[in-house]
Amino acid sequence: MKAVGKHLKGTFLAGIFIVIPFGITIFILKFLFNFADGILGTHLDNLLAFFGWGEGHIPGIGMITGAAVVYLTGLVATNVLGKRLLKLGDDLLTRIPLVKSIYTSSKQLTKVFQEGGSSYRRAVFVEWPRPGVKAVGFVTADVLRDGEHYVVVYIPTMPNPTSGFALWFQECDVFESGMTVEDAVKFVVSGGVVIP
Repeated sequence: MKAVGKHLKGTFLAGIFIVIPFGITIFILKFLFNFADGILGTHLDNLLAFFGWGEGHIPGIGMITGAAVVYLTGLVATNVLGKRLLKLGDDLLTRIPLVKSIYTSSKQLTKVFQEGGSSYRRAVFVEWPRPGVKAVGFVTADVLRDGEHYVVVYIPTMPNPTSGFALWFQECDVFESGMTVEDAVKFVVSGGVVIP
């Protein structure tokens, strides 16, 4: 009886450790699909119903239309006339008070991801938020201010590395982590589960 119980427990646990990652992946993908589809999907359903092409939701139509909009925007952005139009739009958005701060921040964030790892020079440890506690950070710049050498370190929050803190440290307060930028990003995104 003990052997049967041990077998059932071991097999059940092995099954859980396989099913949970699959379940979480499916849940996240379903959430992302519904989110992306819902942005345009409901408006397209109303538009189709208005023209008498039937009522009801067509799964995926919002996502396909969104992908088409992104592709067409890319086509516009890669020709001369499109670049001029985008420049005019860019200038307009940077002049509107509230919109300016949101648009500029979003643009800087996309630029970081567009440049990839090149925007982060190296992965380091810094004592933050208090002495004795080490946080993973990314060196983004070296600055000479008032004759002193500082290092700008971006400390991301887990598990979303797009938000965080940009702090100035003296070079002596920055310690090598022994991780590549890619490994440090994996560490942050996994919430510390993936340790290189």
